[in-house]
Amino acid sequence: MQNQAVVASATVVAVAILSGAILLRHMGQPRVQSPRDCLPPPSVHIDHAQLISGPLPDGPSATRACLSCHPASAHEVIQTSHWTWVGLEVNLPESGQPAHIGKKNLINNFCLHAGANIESCSSCHVGYGWKDDSFDFHNPENVDCLVCHEQTGSYRKVAAGLPRHDVDLLKAAQSVGRPTRRNCGQCHFYGCGGHAVKQGDLDASMNFPTERIDVHMGKFDMQCVDCHRTQGHEIPGLAMSIALDRSQRVRCSGCHGESPHNHQRLDGHVKAVACETCHIPRMAIDYPTNVYWDWSKAGKDLPEDPLLYLKKRGAFVYAQDVRPEYFWYNGRARRYLTGEKIDPVGVVRINRPLGELKDLEAKIFPFKVHRGKQVYDKVHRHLLAPKTYGPNGFDADFDWDKACRLGAKSAGLAYSGQYDFVETEMYLPLSHMVQAKQKALQCTECHGEGRIMDWKALGYDGDPAFQGTQGSGRRDLANIRNGAGSDATWNESTLSTNH
Repeated sequence: MQNQAVVASATVVAVAILSGAILLRHMGQPRVQSPRDCLPPPSVHIDHAQLISGPLPDGPSATRACLSCHPASAHEVIQTSHWTWVGLEVNLPESGQPAHIGKKNLINNFCLHAGANIESCSSCHVGYGWKDDSFDFHNPENVDCLVCHEQTGSYRKVAAGLPRHDVDLLKAAQSVGRPTRRNCGQCHFYGCGGHAVKQGDLDASMNFPTERIDVHMGKFDMQCVDCHRTQGHEIPGLAMSIALDRSQRVRCSGCHGESPHNHQRLDGHVKAVACETCHIPRMAIDYPTNVYWDWSKAGKDLPEDPLLYLKKRGAFVYAQDVRPEYFWYNGRARRYLTGEKIDPVGVVRINRPLGELKDLEAKIFPFKVHRGKQVYDKVHRHLLAPKTYGPNGFDADFDWDKACRLGAKSAGLAYSGQYDFVETEMYLPLSHMVQAKQKALQCTECHGEGRIMDWKALGYDGDPAFQGTQGSGRRDLANIRNGAGSDATWNESTLSTNH
């Protein structure tokens, strides 16, 4: 019997390897010559060097120069979530009152909360001067046109979103053009306090990537705005860390369609497996990304290293060139709302993707899961929003009680004076660092003993490649989703028939 089991196991592996080789052969047939075949032509560049004259002593003066020819642009920006930092309306857990949520007022497990720290956080705002509640969101001259459009490469923003003192604003204004990866990356590659901290698939390697980093941006020199096609300054695309719905998400199928491979078995997978799952097999390829942030250790006199420990911020774990984690995702998410009660026993999930095997809208999707330890109120049992930056902040005197008191007041939270720390998780879906088909996941990386997919955690009775129609009906549903017949068990007969 033991010998039979060994033979059976070897047969399974051999079939999987054979199937992988067959699939690779069929994948070698290109559908389009270039992704740009699917894109509208970019706008024609207009040299602004002779159109804008100085002096431009500050940011608003540069904006006035822009508005003299583009009078509606600032009004368009003011309507967007890039400007307001809020979006979806929900009912708040403490008051039951409706409120718009977003980056402005949600707690995360990186820098924790913008509220009392807004002067620092707004260095990545598309405006000038947001340092407190007095900021005028309706003044068009507060809009920063340059951060998205200047092409000198020397433009930098500091606290409250103001231009750094040594920036040549006239030169920056005269250089404006279509936004590049570098424009977007000024904020999105450096979110939550530093390079590659937040996102596992966005970092400085994307400024001028090779094909090894991202096939779209490296091989074909695509820019962010090629996929995030902007109209009226409204940029499609939603971060699951703050957004709950899927109305403006950018999808691969927008260019590639729902049957991109021209191959029955591969296109059957697309019904249940996201394109990103196979084509983003690794994250943080060249630069390590933060995967754990422990605020409870902040304030201690320990040796400092930006990748290990900072007294002002706590202890960190970084990881480079690592596998994502995989979960069902239907484009919607559950989000912890500021003031919501928590159970401090165990792990608090600040957000999580929605979806399961029986959800026909869900697909298996790759995620960076960011874990951490952060402060909460022991009496009111909700996460706190401490003031961690600037005068009177935690980084000034390392006083958690004062930081929590000031932050709670700014965020409108109750604070009992008793705090502790709790483990938390955040889920960030991966959409960049896309690999060509030759480097995508292959059959035997997902299917077979000890592979990267935890099939039982995903709701299957076992590896679906080798499960027949037996067991709880789940596999039958998966057959339907994958476009297979009543028995999708892989065997030599199936391979010879289908390939």
